[in-house]
Amino acid sequence: MSKQILCLPGDGIGPEIVTEALKVLDVIKQKFNLDIEISDGLVGGASIDAYGVPLSDEVLAVAKKSDGILFGAVGGPKWDDQPMMNRPERGLLKLRSEMDLFANLRPAMLFPQLAEASSLKHELVAGLDILIVRELTGGIYFGEPRGIRTLESGEREGYNSYVYRESEIKRIAKVAFEAAQKRGGQLTSVDKSNVLEVTALWRELVTEMGKDYSDVELSHMYVDNAAMQLVRAPKQFDVMVTGNMFGDILSDCAAMLTGSIGMLPSASLNDANQGMYEPVHGSAPDIAGEGKANPLAQILSLAMLLRYSLNEVAAADAIEQAVSDVLDLGLRTGDIVSEGCTLVNTSEMGDAVVRSLQA
Repeated sequence: MSKQILCLPGDGIGPEIVTEALKVLDVIKQKFNLDIEISDGLVGGASIDAYGVPLSDEVLAVAKKSDGILFGAVGGPKWDDQPMMNRPERGLLKLRSEMDLFANLRPAMLFPQLAEASSLKHELVAGLDILIVRELTGGIYFGEPRGIRTLESGEREGYNSYVYRESEIKRIAKVAFEAAQKRGGQLTSVDKSNVLEVTALWRELVTEMGKDYSDVELSHMYVDNAAMQLVRAPKQFDVMVTGNMFGDILSDCAAMLTGSIGMLPSASLNDANQGMYEPVHGSAPDIAGEGKANPLAQILSLAMLLRYSLNEVAAADAIEQAVSDVLDLGLRTGDIVSEGCTLVNTSEMGDAVVRSLQA
């Protein structure tokens, strides 16, 4: 039976970088004789323009039947006047919640060829390989009640609810512990348990679960210290697990350690390993259509889709090796270019990965 991939390019640079990933997928299908069917749909601002909503019921239905979703990016100033619940980003959040994509895996791995592109000293980042496991469908981004209200004084007040249930904490912790077992055997749980009851419960439950994983060294860290440690001594971390908001911030911080946010993929999985795969970066509307976007994070997201949702490990390995080979050639998009390298545009970088796979 053929596998189903839904392509949702989205807005800004999304269509450009997804196009390059699909070039790579065409080669991979032939090279590994994979039976994969691809469909496409609209999400985010593109969907608002076409249907008036950031995610239509029809596209959501297709997403739920797909083995994996290749997602570009959403958002841009064009839709800033939309009501909060109809912003482009709500399409992304709805996919996560409706499909229960609770486990967000964000690797921050530094390709050795890009060590000089990091904002930190070479000795601090050389060999960097961190996996951030972020809870994705709970916490303050989804908590109720939420809104903006007017007080009796006439002053407006914005409010959000930071909520986590015991079951939500346990299931993301399980993903993180099992990931640590397959990697370096170290897990750092990040919270703010000294001031937030939600994360006091988080720390209590993760500590208790740690007794069942004797082969994993568990430590805890407050989120403000974790942010500092990421830029002071990032290689101390192996796997980090945290809630939705903290994970959002820390993973973007970790991204810049690798030279460019344009290099980092991510996977969002449910219990059935059905997943959505997207670059960590956003829609970058300021460079959309100019051929400046780095497509490698999108291409590496495709590799994660093949690895986690389709179990095509050899195909995923081939893509990752092809990306490394292209970097060996000195080809760089503008976000990672340095002296002595060759500047290429979005399409040229995708073509180079294709050539490497075909060689």
